[in-house]
Amino acid sequence: MVASLDGFIARKDGSVDWLETSDEFGSGETMDPQVVEVFLKSVGCYVMGSKTYETALAFEAKGFGWAYGDKPVYVLTSRELPRSRETVEFYSGDLTKLVKGRLRPAFRSIWVVGGGDVCSECVRLGLADEIRYSIVPVLIGDGIAFFEKLGSDVALHLTEVKAYKNGMVALCYQTRPGDASI
Repeated sequence: MVASLDGFIARKDGSVDWLETSDEFGSGETMDPQVVEVFLKSVGCYVMGSKTYETALAFEAKGFGWAYGDKPVYVLTSRELPRSRETVEFYSGDLTKLVKGRLRPAFRSIWVVGGGDVCSECVRLGLADEIRYSIVPVLIGDGIAFFEKLGSDVALHLTEVKAYKNGMVALCYQTRPGDASI
């Protein structure tokens, strides 16, 4: 997930116009397209909420393409939404049953791409093994939080840090189930 420094993944209206940065960090790494490609190839399927799906459809309509390739995409929703391709499946039900019962046996890597409610629920239910959190160098002051209503502390273990030339910082954490001390 990508967020502002103050922890928002989108403005209250869902817009992400703040994602582009003009910042420059000379000591940072260049975001290598091959590294991104290798990572995306490792993803078995995607899970997202309905608003993230609608954002992806809007990006596609603007000519940015479909970011998820031909991988299966599971959209968590109870609403009627347009099905853009055969690889999209809508799901309304128990998230634990979907992840543990259907997805983990079938896919080595499940990437929850959003939104905030879906990410929070996966962490709260102990379904997330890893959290990748990229911080854009901007404060937007208000918006949709990355994590809300977790109910308790969630201990994490930092496994990777990268700073990029555009000022973005990418963090990778492993979750530590059962350890509430942070």
